[in-house]
Amino acid sequence: MIDTTTVQRFLDQNFAPWVLALQPRVTRADTQGVTLSIPITDDIARVGGIVSGQALATLADTAMVLATGAHLGRMIPVATVTLDTQFLRPGTGDGIEATATVTRAGRALAFAQCTLTAQPAAKPVALATATFALPPA
Repeated sequence: MIDTTTVQRFLDQNFAPWVLALQPRVTRADTQGVTLSIPITDDIARVGGIVSGQALATLADTAMVLATGAHLGRMIPVATVTLDTQFLRPGTGDGIEATATVTRAGRALAFAQCTLTAQPAAKPVALATATFALPPA
């Protein structure tokens, strides 16, 4: 069953320590998508308290990986083939929320999209798309 606990456990057990250092928390998970949130901390902020692009891209990739597993109904390791991130405005505030969905999943590839939103302002700061290679069945 796909739920926040299952997806959080997969995240905690399968992602690199530097990804987990972002403190990602799964706040929604179902076959329709996944939402993650991270706090904005001094460790990921650059001059002016703006979240670094590297942290935003990592969050988007992570959310889309998790959304792919949720969409398929089982959490599986996938490989990022492409990742495209468009930065819209500086990420500032208390945290960043990443909402990811799968647009299409086939036998070998899955395609996903993600919106990153600054909180509490609820303003989009970045959009991302990715292609993932799925493990053989």
